[in-house]
Amino acid sequence: MTIRSKVILIVLPLLAAPLILTLIVGVLSTRNGITHIATKHLSFKSGILIQYIENQWHLLEANGFSENPDYLEVSKKSVEEYAGTLIENSEELIFALTGVGELSFSTSVVDLKEEDVQELIMKFEESETGWVEFELQDLHYVSDIKNFYPFGWTLVNAVEGQFFFGAISTMVSRILIIFVVSLVVSIMLLVILTGFLTRPLKRIDEVIRRIIETNDLSARVDVVFNDEIGEIGHYFNLMTRQLEVANDQMKNYALKAVISKRNESKIRNIFQKYVPKSVIDRFYEEPESMLEGDSRVLGILFSDIRQFTTFSEKLPPHEVVESLNKYFEFMVDSIIQHNGIVDKYIGDAIMAFFGAPVHHDNDALETVNAGLEMIDRLTVFNDWQIKYGRNPFQIGVGINYGYVTVGNIGTEKKMDYTVIGDMVNLASRLEGLTKMYHEPILISESVYKKIEDEMLCRQIDRVVVKGKTAGSNIYTVKRHLTAREKELWLTYDDGLTRYYNREFTEAEKLFKECLKLKRSDHCSKLYIKRCREHMDNPPGEDWTGAVVLTTK
Repeated sequence: MTIRSKVILIVLPLLAAPLILTLIVGVLSTRNGITHIATKHLSFKSGILIQYIENQWHLLEANGFSENPDYLEVSKKSVEEYAGTLIENSEELIFALTGVGELSFSTSVVDLKEEDVQELIMKFEESETGWVEFELQDLHYVSDIKNFYPFGWTLVNAVEGQFFFGAISTMVSRILIIFVVSLVVSIMLLVILTGFLTRPLKRIDEVIRRIIETNDLSARVDVVFNDEIGEIGHYFNLMTRQLEVANDQMKNYALKAVISKRNESKIRNIFQKYVPKSVIDRFYEEPESMLEGDSRVLGILFSDIRQFTTFSEKLPPHEVVESLNKYFEFMVDSIIQHNGIVDKYIGDAIMAFFGAPVHHDNDALETVNAGLEMIDRLTVFNDWQIKYGRNPFQIGVGINYGYVTVGNIGTEKKMDYTVIGDMVNLASRLEGLTKMYHEPILISESVYKKIEDEMLCRQIDRVVVKGKTAGSNIYTVKRHLTAREKELWLTYDDGLTRYYNREFTEAEKLFKECLKLKRSDHCSKLYIKRCREHMDNPPGEDWTGAVVLTTK
């Protein structure tokens, strides 16, 4: 935002506030004044009519005719005629109601229905000032109410609301027009004045931009005004003159520094595409140590796109590459954000490790967080896929945690900073098992022990993977569970406990309860099948519940 805009935004409320206040006071004063005059006029006319009626009544009393119906009727007729003389235009109306709600007289034709009379009587009784607004024959009226008890009349001197408030609306409209014109003129003057005041600053800004774009420190500001802004321009010119001298000196030093760093920069730029930056930094700090292998505990993550071959066969090569690159962009960001290093791409699969070359106390947790984030970000990637008319991806993630060998492996002509060992193989096996158990992510028991207090875990099975002899529990993991998922997992855990205790009948009942909570729960279906098999053919004494897997 420019200084000119800021000045306008600051000054404009200061201009607008008095105008708005004047508008409000003017509108209220106009409304109150005109309303006061109009109500006084109505009240005055009502007073004249009451005075005339009282004169008629005193005349009847003085002549002893106050009890004579004929004379009373003549007097009332006279009052009606006199009320007609008080009517100045068609918007006015004077009428009288008797105590029982009957219309005694009216200066205009009035079709009073019973509900209209009841509503009028109610409003008259509630009024403390004699001022009443009411609806009659689809018209809105304002009125002054007077009672004349000798005749038993309630006199209503009314005028249509549109006529009554017409002058107010006209005055308010004129005040609004004056307000808008004043505000527009003020804004125009403000824009012109702020432009005049900020023009020198704009010139300084233009010179600064020209210096940045061209690196020409010889540019100078024209000092126009002899004020604070003029002083800024003068000192700016002094500063650029000194910077121009310093810049020449810096160029000489920079040239030498660039030459000395040129080879190192080339190496970094080339190899950073293949080796993590932290590895390159460590190599420059301790080049000899990088040639040695190191045994340490790391988090290992494998991910793979399911049925990628089928997907790639249906698209042109350039679209396959485009989708794969976009997918890697999402997945690799998730890994890097949790201090992981992408070891390699194996076709559409990703291998990553956490804890080298820099070790962290929460490497296992960070590995799991990266895996969960990869699954979350897959949804965003799939939205992109669908946008371009391509099928969404499904992935599996396998995670292990344990001792591996990490270091530069290869020959002098080609080396990789990578990890090897059984723990790596197990992570790869777990990724493969995600297809079998219909789970997006599986973790080993060693990972579970590290994160069980931080994450929600569910045991999936006890397996002996290919190449191993001992059984190991495997788990899936989530950050949050719905109430229904919590109930499902608790019931499932109870069923699993009974299963491993050889209580197959009770276990089967619990797993069936799980299916009531989620019909597609694959693990519950799997254990129901196993329970039935073990009930038909009870396992031997050496049975541990572990399943031997013969495939990778």
